[in-house]
Amino acid sequence: MASAQESEFDQMKGGLNESSLPLVNLIVDIEKVNRSNYVEGQIEIADYWRRTDSSSDTVRYFCKFRYRGASASTYAKKSFAVKLIDEAGEDFDANIFGIREENSWILDAMAIDRIRMRNRICFDVWNDMSRTPYDTKYDNRNGTEGVFVEVFINGNYQGLYCMTDKIDRKLLGLKKAKVDEDGEVAVRGLLYKGISWGSAYNLLSYQEADTGKDTWNAWELQYPDDYPSIDTWQPLMDLIDFCSDKTTTDQFMQDYESYFYSENLVDYVVFTLALNVGDNAYKNTFLSTVDKTKGHRYLVSPWDMDMSLGGHWDGKYNESLANPNRYNGIAPFNRLIVQNMDGFKDNVAARWGSLYSTLFSLEAVNGRLEYYANMFIVSGAWDREVAKWNGNPVPLKESLRDELEYVEGWYAKNYAKLCNHFGTDITGIVQVSAPQTPDGIYTLDGRKISARSVNQLAKGLYIVKGCKIFVR
Repeated sequence: MASAQESEFDQMKGGLNESSLPLVNLIVDIEKVNRSNYVEGQIEIADYWRRTDSSSDTVRYFCKFRYRGASASTYAKKSFAVKLIDEAGEDFDANIFGIREENSWILDAMAIDRIRMRNRICFDVWNDMSRTPYDTKYDNRNGTEGVFVEVFINGNYQGLYCMTDKIDRKLLGLKKAKVDEDGEVAVRGLLYKGISWGSAYNLLSYQEADTGKDTWNAWELQYPDDYPSIDTWQPLMDLIDFCSDKTTTDQFMQDYESYFYSENLVDYVVFTLALNVGDNAYKNTFLSTVDKTKGHRYLVSPWDMDMSLGGHWDGKYNESLANPNRYNGIAPFNRLIVQNMDGFKDNVAARWGSLYSTLFSLEAVNGRLEYYANMFIVSGAWDREVAKWNGNPVPLKESLRDELEYVEGWYAKNYAKLCNHFGTDITGIVQVSAPQTPDGIYTLDGRKISARSVNQLAKGLYIVKGCKIFVR
């Protein structure tokens, strides 16, 4: 029997098994935690599969915490930013859950998401379809990786979370700023994040604003955030000027691929339409350039996708379907799509056509939903989440699959609309086949891969021995 002195964290840690989600205990004076400043504490992670430290199922790190998110910080169930530190208080990197060596992590509370998985599923899909068009240390990944966990605060149960890495300089391979002996800063890599629908969000115009701050018009300087200046904001101004009516159609056509990666833009359009990611473009979107001293080509990376898959930003149902014209007033799509410049509109249709029967098929998307739902249910995490947070701030159904029924129904309608719009055959949505070789492993489009066992596979959907499996 559990000792009366044991915390809820210790009790659940004692019962870890192969169906358990990892357990994460935040040891901190929670009354001191706020959005503005980090508060020191410790984080303890218990994982049956020992993905962080193969020698033990439990690890503990010194760290700092703060609340994160604007609207998210107003909910009782808070999201956390976590920075690992050593005993001297310096940054400390750890490869948590095998994601990557990193000191900065996110505990996403998903408080307004009635299925607690929309953002994660969106990133999983994005990572499977779009990579950086240049080499990075992290397999050209252009989105976060994450693991669902159950969080405790000082041993007391707090609920179901997703622990993820961040979209940052290291992930995207951006060049670090250089500081010389005189303290002069040479800015190279840049990372901007859209934070509002205000002036400049659509890359068509901007208002005069202070360039000495880490926010400017509708954007926030994510890197190098220590050096806000005209040097860090001028490249974004130049991008907007290029996208504006200051640039003639002929000049835009000639030069737009020196400012954007066309395939990245195509992927972003198809992705956001397929899952109806509604609170992005360019709000909740990153723009990055590897080294402004060697060019000004920007990569688009999505962020904060709770408003997707039939969900609204406030947690209510969103029955509306994707609007294929949603980007007509946003640069550079206002020219690329509306004028079908350089065949861009055709490329969007072709990209949907290459993915609608595989990555975006009903079977594939529903399979991701069911995979995570089964994880929540079998571990008992969903029952605990409902008991803790039902109605605060959104209602949760005791049966998660009842909620999924709505999401899957919404997706079927959105899928049918896009098939009609792009002229693809909706009757072919489940006709995914691959050679039935007993020992073969195939991608959904029938391409045989060299892995000898499931354990060697990267995360994704595969056909193994004639059956579809989702590898986590």
